[in-house]
Formats: sequence, structure tokens, C-alpha cells
Amino acid sequence: MEGVATVTTRPSGELNVSGAPDAAGLLDLYGQMVLIRRCEERLGALFADGEVPGFIHLSIGQEAVSVGVMSALRRDDTIASTHRGHGHAIAKGLPLEGFFLELLARDEGLCRGRGGSMHVADTSVGMLGANGIVGAGLPIALGSALAHQQLGRDAVAVAFFGDGALAEGVVHECFNLARLWNLPLLFVCENNGWSEFLPSSKQIAFKLGELSAAFGLPHVAVDGNDVAAVAAAAADVVGKVRAGGPAVLECVTARMRGHFEGDAQKYRNPDEIARLAERDPVGIAARQLLKTGIDEAELTEVAETVERRVEAAVAAARGGRDPDFEAAKAGVYARAGGGHG
Repeated sequence: MEGVATVTTRPSGELNVSGAPDAAGLLDLYGQMVLIRRCEERLGALFADGEVPGFIHLSIGQEAVSVGVMSALRRDDTIASTHRGHGHAIAKGLPLEGFFLELLARDEGLCRGRGGSMHVADTSVGMLGANGIVGAGLPIALGSALAHQQLGRDAVAVAFFGDGALAEGVVHECFNLARLWNLPLLFVCENNGWSEFLPSSKQIAFKLGELSAAFGLPHVAVDGNDVAAVAAAAADVVGKVRAGGPAVLECVTARMRGHFEGDAQKYRNPDEIARLAERDPVGIAARQLLKTGIDEAELTEVAETVERRVEAAVAAARGGRDPDFEAAKAGVYARAGGGHG
């Protein structure tokens, strides 16, 4: 792996990886995954303590997809996320303090505390938003890809979705329009094998590769728990999409937690849960790094740096202001007499 890629760091903190990452590039990718993991572990604790309102859906076990795909993107590329979108948001470069302020429903949050976990967005870094409706991010990304095309930009749009969304008609419609209009749109399926509380195999009668072929879309499948493999595949396919034409990237991954935080997962085989640690993308990357000569001390330093960043962001979020109800209401209700707030 070492020495076969060029990795450049941009001001946003994202990476641009061409080919498989070398040791330094893999260490950067590992750091991003550790950051996402620690953020979500912290959110899980905050949620349990009642500090995060609503539901949260953690992407623990799927960090390699977020980090690997985003490593191939630029700041002006756009993404549309899902209800399990914390990893996408952080990897795309959302400021950590604003992210936590938003999830703790503070007025200084990225969406003034009104979006929360399932609707966090920041268009300044190309994050068009998470989405609480299964499959609903695809038409948003499709529209963004159309805008890129019409405005003559060489940016790409990325639609993230899970395999459970394949039962939604809007997926088929977006595949069709993307191919029909030859849009710069990458469809990224995070195939974790589950559609909420049922195996996807009990709801989907086809394979994604077959569906992609039906619409004439190139389909690439990759081990979604190997960040180096995802980064290499994403670099290749994003380059082709940017040159012209949509494609599908299927990342086979694992959902290490329940559908939502607090889900007892009684529907899941305990043996399967026990084996999930073997597919932990953070552990896989750590073992790869050790083989390249990176030592344990460097990995410990990464974890300690991440811990300081996350705790500083949590402290800032706890000190934020509660949203003002009257200000929030002004953006929802029309005033009597026809005026708008």
C-alpha cells in the first residue's frame, strides 16, 4: 500500500486521495474515523443523559464509508445524507463545535438548533443535509448534480443511502433521470444488510448491481469496512463521474449498533453481534497501519488529540443558548393579513 498514492490535505481538513493511500494518507483517514467514532460515542452518552433531544441513529461500524468517499471529494462537491448521517457530516468538514451545538439544540448550532441529528446541514462545505425520510436525499443530490451540470461546474454530487432504501420508488426514479440526463452524480449505497429491524434480503428481491445495470449505471462494489479500499474505489469512480456520467458505489459494511440509539436489537442473532468486532473499520485500519511501521504511540496520540477536540466541542455546546421560540415560529407560520415572519 505504501508509496502508491498522492494525498493532499485541504484547509477544510478533508483529504484528496488518488489511488490507494500510503501510510501517511491512511493515518489521516484513520484519524478521521477515530474522530467520527468518538463523536458518536459521546453523542450516545449525551443522549442517554437526556441532553440530545429526539432520536439519534449512530453510524458506528460504518465510518470507513464516510471517510473513504469524502477523501475523494472537494469542498465544492455536494452530498445529501441520511438519518444515519453524522459520519458523512463530520467527514465532509462540518465544524465540530457547530455540529454539537446543533445536536444539542442550541441557537448557535449550524441550523440554529432546529435541524438536529436527522437534518443537520452546512452548505458552506457542500453538506446539503441529513434526512429523516428513507431515500429522500437522492432527489436532493440529483437536483444538485443537475445544477452543477447546468452551471458548467465540474463538481459532483453524492447521494448516500442504505440498502433498505432500495425498496423506495424514488431510488429507481433517480437512477433513471441521472442516466437519462448523464448527470455528475455518484450514488453511494451503505449496504449494512439491514432495513430497520429486518434483514434487507427479506424486503429486496434484487441485487444492487442488477438494478444498476438495468439503468445502464456503472456499479462498483467494495469492502465498506476497509477505509483504504473505499478511498481507492472512490478516487477512481469519482474521477469518472466528474469526467461525465453517473455511477453507483456499493460499500458492504456493518451496523454495529441498533437501528436507533436505545434499540435492544432482540431481532438480531447474538452470535452475529458478537462477531461484529472483527469487522470494525477502526480496528482494521489500525492493524494495517501497524504493518506499515506506524507504532502504537502514534495511534494513541491520534486518540488523545481527538478526545481533546470532542470534549472542547461538547463543552461549547453545553454553554450554548436555547433557541428562541418566537424566532423559530416566525419561519413557520404566516402572519394574519397575509404577511410572513
